[in-house]
Amino acid sequence: MTKLVAILTIIDDIYDSFGTVEELELFTEAIERWDICSIDQLPEYMKLCYKALLDLYGTEIEEFTKERPYCVGYAKKGLQKQVTVYFHEAKWLHQKYIPMLDEYMPTGLNNAGSFVLIVMAFIGMGDVVTKDSLDWVFTDPMPKIVRSMSVVGRVMNDIAYHKSEQRRLGRIVASAVECHMKQYGSTEQEAIDELSQQVSEAWKDLNEECLYPTTIPMPLLMRVIDLVRVNHEMYREGDGFTEGRLLKDLLASLFINPYINT
Repeated sequence: MTKLVAILTIIDDIYDSFGTVEELELFTEAIERWDICSIDQLPEYMKLCYKALLDLYGTEIEEFTKERPYCVGYAKKGLQKQVTVYFHEAKWLHQKYIPMLDEYMPTGLNNAGSFVLIVMAFIGMGDVVTKDSLDWVFTDPMPKIVRSMSVVGRVMNDIAYHKSEQRRLGRIVASAVECHMKQYGSTEQEAIDELSQQVSEAWKDLNEECLYPTTIPMPLLMRVIDLVRVNHEMYREGDGFTEGRLLKDLLASLFINPYINT
């Protein structure tokens, strides 16, 4: 999971900061084909990332899931879905397009990383994971718990990150905050308050999904909850993913100075 997140971070930066639309289209198509021969069509700076990605899936993930080889296909599907959305948002960025919130959110929720992260978390859980549970992750429309995870991840990320992204690019870019302001004529703070309420409602849905019987085993649902918890803490006080100092005290309390109940 750690290596995957590292590679996803690099891929996200390629789409957000470095690639032209033409280069990103080639990169997206290469990931969709999943063939090392596609590397020859890529710019030099993309080749290292593409090879590292194929190596990760072709060696470590295949070895990790050798008793359930079908898992690799789902892991690839999650990543392919992710980069397709990255490319869609990259085109918005290059076109300087700010959609209405109603247009932004379906794309934004798919961009939250839920599919690829959930699948990667599931495939490490042994026999409790079946093809049916992996198919469930990709159900259309999204299962409520997956959608709620996406709401928490996307909205909290956008609230924490939109200002620094504007400073980096020197202009307004699409995020849930800007799209809310455009659609409803709200102020920035009004948009943040309303979106924060959506996060609170998503947490209610997450809790509700764990209270009632379901065909998905509870250990898998709790793995989703754990992913949401990490995301929530990552962005609760700001962009903790980019600015690691924001998580310093939290990590110290967990691993260096843990509370011991005596």
